[in-house]
Amino acid sequence: MTVPRITVVGSYATGLTMKVERLPGTGETLLGTGYRVDYGGKGSNQAVGSARLGANVRFIARIGKDAFGEMALGLYRDEGIDVAQVKQTADAPTGVGFIMVEAASGHNCIVIDPGANELLSADDISVCAAAFQSTSVVLTQLEIPVAAAEAAMRLGREAGAITILNPAPVRPLAPSVLQLVDVLTPNQVEAKVLTGRSPDAAIEPEQLARELIRSGVKQVVMTLGERGALIVTSSSSTHVPAITVSPVDTTGAGDAFNAGLAVALASGTSLEAAVQFAVVTGGLAVTKEGVIPSLPSRNEIRQFYQECGTKLPDWFAKGPAGKA
Repeated sequence: MTVPRITVVGSYATGLTMKVERLPGTGETLLGTGYRVDYGGKGSNQAVGSARLGANVRFIARIGKDAFGEMALGLYRDEGIDVAQVKQTADAPTGVGFIMVEAASGHNCIVIDPGANELLSADDISVCAAAFQSTSVVLTQLEIPVAAAEAAMRLGREAGAITILNPAPVRPLAPSVLQLVDVLTPNQVEAKVLTGRSPDAAIEPEQLARELIRSGVKQVVMTLGERGALIVTSSSSTHVPAITVSPVDTTGAGDAFNAGLAVALASGTSLEAAVQFAVVTGGLAVTKEGVIPSLPSRNEIRQFYQECGTKLPDWFAKGPAGKA
């Protein structure tokens, strides 16, 4: 079987994490525990997640010439990711993210200083045009400038790849950007903001997705947390339920979901089958602490299906040998 090829354009940020009994209110200081330094950044996480699932991954990003940047390059070497287009710059530090995880629920809040990620430009993406050839999926997010994400999707579309945009952290997007998206993967809050609503607006997920499709997106896959995901196209709406797990840390769930979705689509399966697989990869990720440790490997996916007594997807069972 041909190894699925994915080009990820996105961010790297070192994650600085601690646990708290509850998330603090305005002006409140709490004591935390378990401080740790982790690899992070949505683009980086999704690139690693895709590689662990057996894909051939090219990663395009900007990092600083500092210790955190060297950490990132070491990670990519270990995971077998093509980093020819990961450029180090002396003009900004490597990005960092500060993460608080509520101990009892696993819920989190995150604040990011993009650092070198903000220097990734549309011109930088154009220079990397060769990285978009012979790729099946182009996956990007919004921890980089919108212009860079737009350029990535445009090159992906021109190369005949499926373009996936994970609109996080959410920001308003022009119709010209949305029209380049084959699959948009927002959560409910992100979908509300993208349609011009407040994050706490009361509105059904399908209505939000329909509005996004009218704005130019081809298909919407909305993540619903413990309720799974909703697939909405111009002619259909399908709910895919979540798997049953005991959550420990939800920090990497979205990245694991997007990686699973990208790998499945790059392997040639249908959107519904791809989302069913992504629900598994996202669900397994919440059962471990930390993002990189939680991104499931091929063996962990096999084990889950075996324990559930469920047949592995054909495209996955016939996937690249030798990938753990």
